[in-house]
Order: sequence, then structure tokens, then C-alpha cells
Amino acid sequence: MATNLKASLRFVAWLFWTVVTSLIALFLLILLARLFFISFPSMTVYNVVLWINRNIGFPEAYYLTGVPILMLFSLYFYRRSLRRQEKRYLEQLIEEVHKIEAGSIRKIPVQNVGQLGQLATDINRMIDRLVTSIEDERRAEQTKNELITNVSHDLRTPLTSIIGYLGLIEEDRYRDEVELRYYVNMAFEESLRLKQLLQDLFEYTRMQNKEMKLEFRRINLAEMLHQMAAHFGWQLQENGMECRLYLHGPLYVQADGDKLRRVYENLMTNAIRYGHEGKYLDIRGWQEGEEIVTEVVNYGDPIPTVDLPHLFDRFYRVEKSRASQTGGSGIGLAIAKHIVDLHHGSISADSNEYRTAFTVRLRRDDA
Repeated sequence: MATNLKASLRFVAWLFWTVVTSLIALFLLILLARLFFISFPSMTVYNVVLWINRNIGFPEAYYLTGVPILMLFSLYFYRRSLRRQEKRYLEQLIEEVHKIEAGSIRKIPVQNVGQLGQLATDINRMIDRLVTSIEDERRAEQTKNELITNVSHDLRTPLTSIIGYLGLIEEDRYRDEVELRYYVNMAFEESLRLKQLLQDLFEYTRMQNKEMKLEFRRINLAEMLHQMAAHFGWQLQENGMECRLYLHGPLYVQADGDKLRRVYENLMTNAIRYGHEGKYLDIRGWQEGEEIVTEVVNYGDPIPTVDLPHLFDRFYRVEKSRASQTGGSGIGLAIAKHIVDLHHGSISADSNEYRTAFTVRLRRDDA
């Protein structure tokens, strides 16, 4: 509204000065003509008027004299108004840039003032990138602090247990060899947990630094999942679970086998860790259009709906107390999602009172 009012006022001022100066110029031109006739008496007004009347005519004479004058002053005042507007807008831009330099990040009002309007647009675009950069830097700093806090907590827990059990052994605080072997076994399991945490941390760091390189080749995903089910046999047996495979035909994809195996290792480990009460671990696979779809399903406690959108966030845990006890780092699913993204696929989770399913979609290889 204020911009339209200013534009209207500028137009009125331009029109006013154009008309006034044109009338003044026309009046001065008439005075000069009269002085010309006074200076040259032989040139009578009658002769000039007669010539104009015969060859031009009085209305045309006025048009031929007044219109050029009107156009000339119209152009002059238009350029003058434009220069003054550009000067004011330039001063405003300089003031806004100084405010940005002082730390006040806000967008500059864009006006249609020649190239200065484009300059303001470019400055606003620069401000947007600056704001995005600042937000990214803040998020990176927050992520670093979260990383230090979470890693410190996750590493301290198994390390404390290892030191505790080894301390009991060092001080001979065990009744017999059976209790000694129990302490050694617990220290060993905590060592494995510590190793897994360090491996997750190392892989996550490589992922953040974009050092994860893929070597694509043709893989039969069904065959790989059969092998992994056999590999997890002892863990399934220890947790009283049975793995059921429903893989329809060969499932060929172009992928990095080692990295893709890491995805399904994380999904199967989570299914065993949090779904062992359901007794079954189902792995399904089929072709769907141009995609190969696989599901890792368990029948344990459901994941709350509020937690589903955050499952693949780094360091996120659905049940922090239980995850801490069972060795979860909160990094595994974030790593799995990153690997699937590198394969130009997608991973999602769905959970209800009957089952929890993680679905991976990858491009089918028809070669």
C-alpha cells in the first residue's frame, strides 16, 4: 500500500512539473519571437503570420511547437525522478548492507529501480544462503556435542562393566572356577559390545565425512539373505527365535554387497534384540514393478507411532533404558538409511500391535 502511494505521488509530481515547465517554455518562446520582430522591423508579424497561416495553419503550429516541448520536458523530469529514486534506493541499500555487516540479518525490500532492484534480489539471495550456512553450522555444532555426549555415555557403560569384572578377577573375589568363567564371559561379552559401538562410531564418522565408497556389482539379494539367515542362526537360537524366509525367485540388484549386507545385519540385529518375544523373524522379498522389495519383520512389542518418523535419526532410541541395556548405539539405523540412499533406494518402518516391519526398496537389475 505504501509503495503504491509513493509511486502515485511520484507520477503526480512528474506530471505537474512537466506541464508547468512546458507552459513556461512556450511562454518564453513567444517572448523571444516578439523580441525577434522588434529587433527586425522589416520582418513584420503580419508577414510571418500570413506565412504560417498559408503553409502550416495555427493549430498545427501550436502542435508542432508545444508537443516537442512537452515531450522534451516530460523525458527530462522522468529521468530526473528516476535518478533521485535510484539515489535514495542506493542509500537505502548501503544502509541495509551496513546493518548486515553489524550482524542484523534481514531481507532488503526489493523495488523495481533498474539494476538496483536486481542487486537487492541478489543480496537477499546471499542472505538466504548465509542464514542456511549459519543454521547448518549450528546443527553441525549441536551434532558434534551430541556425538561427544552419546559416545561418552555409550563407551563408558561397557568399559565400566569390563573394568568391574576384571577387577573382581584381579582381586580373586570369586568362589570357584565356575564363577571365574562367568566373570570372564561377561567381560568378553562387554568387550564385544564395546567393539560394536566403536565400529558403529567409525562407520558413522566415515559416512558424515562422505568417505563411504561403493563398488557396484550384480547381486542376487535372495541368495545373500539366505546366507545371512544361516549366519544369524546361533543368535536366533540363543533368543528362542526362528527365521522364516519368503523370497519369491531370484532378486537381482546392482549394489555394493558388503555395504548392503550391513543394512540387513542392522535390521536383523534389531529384530532379534527387540522382537525376540514374538518368536519369529520373517524375511520377505519380491519384485514390484521396477523395484526389488524386501521386508524384515518381527512380532515383538510395537514401536510407538510418535517414534516412527525418528527411527532413522542418529542416536535416536525408542526405549533409551532398554537400548542401553541391550547394547543399542542409536547409530545403526542411521547408517542403514545412508547406505540405502547411496543405492538410490528407500527404507521405511511400519509398526502395529501385531508386527513391526522394515521395508527396503531397491532398483531391479534386468541385465
